[in-house]
Amino acid sequence: MNFLKPIWLVEDSANDIELTLAALEDIHLANRVVVMRDGSEVVERLQALDQNGNDSHPAVILLDIKMPKMSGIEVLRSIKADSCLRHLPVVMLTSSRQGPDVAECYKLGANAYVVKPVESMEFFEAVKTAGEFWAVVNERPEPAKHEESGDGPAAGG
Repeated sequence: MNFLKPIWLVEDSANDIELTLAALEDIHLANRVVVMRDGSEVVERLQALDQNGNDSHPAVILLDIKMPKMSGIEVLRSIKADSCLRHLPVVMLTSSRQGPDVAECYKLGANAYVVKPVESMEFFEAVKTAGEFWAVVNERPEPAKHEESGDGPAAGG
């Protein structure tokens, strides 16, 4: 199967969206990038995918912390608390260098925490590196279907 999962970029700054998309385009990722501007949209989309039995979860979620409606930390908490979603890689892509934010994100299960550099070329390079790793290099296990339901054998083959 040659299906590439999309990358979800959750960011409310138009400038950061533009720069992130340019960086991901520069490394010629074949993955489609879906842009969302607030945290509640991510949670709603993930719930809709699960309710429809759709397994088109993203390859990675690039998640800002400070957003309207629902913060990135609240989104991360929601994702990692759900047994069907906790396998999703979530990379915090934020300008916050605050120790409590970093600690909380890792405590909740963030896969990486990337601080957006103020200098645009550094930011561009940081996004390229993150994009290449999470969408191309990283191998993830497929999520188990109905892990908690007990509807199937405990071990796969």
